[in-house]
Amino acid sequence: MFVSYKWLQEYVDLNGISAEELADKITRSGIEVEGVEHKASTIKGVVVGHVLECEKHPNADKLNKCLVDLGAEAPVQIICGAKNVAKGQKVAVAIPGAVLPGNFKIKKSKLRGEESNGMICSLQELGIEGKLIPKEYSEGIFVFPNDVEVGSDALALLNLDDKILELGLTPNRSDCLSMLGVAYEVAAILGVDVKLPGINVKEVSEKASEYISIKVEVKEENPLYVAKIIKNVKIGPSPLWMQTRLMSAGIRPHNNVVDITNYILLEYGQPLHAFDYNKLGSKEIVVRLAHEGEKIITLDDAERTLKAEHLVITNGKEPVALAGVMGGANSEVSDSTTTVLLESAYFNGQTVRNASKDHGLRSEASARFEKGVDPNRIHEAAERAAQLMAEYADGEVLEGIVEENTLTIEPAIVEISLKKINGVLGMNISVNEVAEMFKRLQFDVTIENESFIVTVPTRRGDITIEEDLIEEVARLYGYDNLPTTLPTGASIPGELNDAQRKRRAVKRFLEGAGLYQAVTYSLTSNEKSTKYAIEKREPIRLAMPMSEERSHLRLSIIPELLDVVSYNLARKNDSVFLYEIGSVFLKTTDHKQPEEYEHLAGAITGLWHSQLWQGEKKSVDFYVAKGILEGIFDKLGVSKSISYQAAKIEGMHPGRTAEIILNGNVIGFVGQVHPQVQKDMDLKETYVFELKTKSIFESDVQPLKYSSIPRFPSITRDIALVVDSKVEAGKLKEIIEEAGGNLLKEVTIFDLYEGEHMEPGKKSIAYSLKYFDPERTLTDEEVVKAHDKVLKAVKEQAGAELRG
Repeated sequence: MFVSYKWLQEYVDLNGISAEELADKITRSGIEVEGVEHKASTIKGVVVGHVLECEKHPNADKLNKCLVDLGAEAPVQIICGAKNVAKGQKVAVAIPGAVLPGNFKIKKSKLRGEESNGMICSLQELGIEGKLIPKEYSEGIFVFPNDVEVGSDALALLNLDDKILELGLTPNRSDCLSMLGVAYEVAAILGVDVKLPGINVKEVSEKASEYISIKVEVKEENPLYVAKIIKNVKIGPSPLWMQTRLMSAGIRPHNNVVDITNYILLEYGQPLHAFDYNKLGSKEIVVRLAHEGEKIITLDDAERTLKAEHLVITNGKEPVALAGVMGGANSEVSDSTTTVLLESAYFNGQTVRNASKDHGLRSEASARFEKGVDPNRIHEAAERAAQLMAEYADGEVLEGIVEENTLTIEPAIVEISLKKINGVLGMNISVNEVAEMFKRLQFDVTIENESFIVTVPTRRGDITIEEDLIEEVARLYGYDNLPTTLPTGASIPGELNDAQRKRRAVKRFLEGAGLYQAVTYSLTSNEKSTKYAIEKREPIRLAMPMSEERSHLRLSIIPELLDVVSYNLARKNDSVFLYEIGSVFLKTTDHKQPEEYEHLAGAITGLWHSQLWQGEKKSVDFYVAKGILEGIFDKLGVSKSISYQAAKIEGMHPGRTAEIILNGNVIGFVGQVHPQVQKDMDLKETYVFELKTKSIFESDVQPLKYSSIPRFPSITRDIALVVDSKVEAGKLKEIIEEAGGNLLKEVTIFDLYEGEHMEPGKKSIAYSLKYFDPERTLTDEEVVKAHDKVLKAVKEQAGAELRG
């Protein structure tokens, strides 16, 4: 909302308060003033000139030689290139020494051999936006009315010496979408009175009801419709002061009738619309919902197709306006208009918003209807507009109004105690102080036993509950005056819960291992949504997706991580190590909200280690990915509960993939991406993992125990076992650990061999077994006895033979 400082002074006494000081007071009271613009701050030396003579330049076809009276002793010659300059006009002239926007300085000069003593200015050259300039002056100089004084300050006449406050209004403060609303706000802040404009409409004896009747078919959408008739209007430009105020507020002037409706919109916050009565084609106004597919050509000359939920104003047959949004071209006020039907109405805000949104028409009127207008100003705004049309368009206002009114106006009544106000604000404000603040807001208040019964005027539709009144007291008292206190009572130091500590430990480990955290979209395509899912469910589609690429909630993080890996590889980042802790979403059977679970996923490709000066390079492989996970499990204390089992998962390499099992339950998988997928996505050899964090974080962890360093030596035995190719090394290790008893403390795999000198279908796995007793030195006999049990167990349970 743009607020003119000079215009505001007509309603509120601002004596002794500058625009900048006022802006600071308004901001401190709760409405942010985003800026104060002084349009003429960089302009000087522009006066009103009278063009006495105008003829073609003798040496240039597109220039004019003008003799201009500037109110000085003698007129001066000025060369002007504007097409619309003419003898007898009063124009804005920048005299030599003047400064225009952009620090453009005016000097005496010669143009094609003819002297020029200044410059006749267009409004754009004076800093006014082209879209706000009246159309007849948009491509030429501006012409003042004949009654302006020659030599007077043109900047003051054009209102460019004004200061404009730009208010950043929140949706609840629609009351300040009008000059009177801002006036009430400023008056409450300063503790002064509001001077309302006087309304004195002189009506002729003819009755408006003889010209028009009103019928509203949908009273919920339009509970109040008011019409006035103004005859014998003379269409022309509106007065200069009105045009300049409209331009300062960001509205382009058109003609006196249209400008008056826009002026009232700014003054009262009540949108009005003027119809050319003679173009209506009937003596009735019917407000109804549009027929599906019905057409209307609006004032912007666009044909619009209406929906059944759009509210329209009709002449009983066809639409003449899209209610609350824009009028129709078939009833537009033009130069030939002589009789005006003036509309002032209360339209349902949601209905107006839907129509505005459907047609992409965001107007000053629709913005106010959407947020809510004051029902008590609807009649008053119509009367004020009729008065101005009589005054500035020579119109005759017909007696009375024609209306259909089913609107119930009930001001909000809110009761609150002084104790509640002081308790919330932490202050000790007296009854009289609070009552005075309500009176400054022009709220009717009754006091009973230190409680306030407040009747809120309809212009303040944002105040309905106790907390709203507390806010009003706080901001008028001054937020800066609220006491600063420290919190009291017992305080509890914040700490991480168990899951947060474990999540942080996982992140630190992964980043320490060289992986970078990625954050990808939770939304994906239908095709990707179910890929690599640990738990298979039907995908969940969004009701209103942004695009098909982001139309479904994901069941796995890996597809999005693979996209990130592919993106990096395409940009010559050959080694990529990523992880993400994020959410996946599973559909429920009862059609409620989807279940959201946290997963940990990773993707690695390229060189894991590269020490070129030592000639060492190691590419990522299955064991690197598995090793990362084993480090996480060890960090979380669950490694002894974890096992791996070969698995076949769609999209994964059939021989290099394993499920991760925690206490008998599958919690995830690790492995290489299928070669065909790698080829399709232009990936190198890439390994991924994904697991459920909830299962790990909630797993029981045995307390950490410490033991002293052994004082006695250990004995190591290495064995190479030949087994069938299908026997898993992990299963063989479990057999060895179980058979070795208490003396066997550590089992490590150090070699795997398949190939030459090995029987087909067989493989050799080598283990290192460490035996020791922390209390004594073991004898060879004890070790041999334990070792023989191991060899016997692996032979019986896995068919293993010692390799010769």
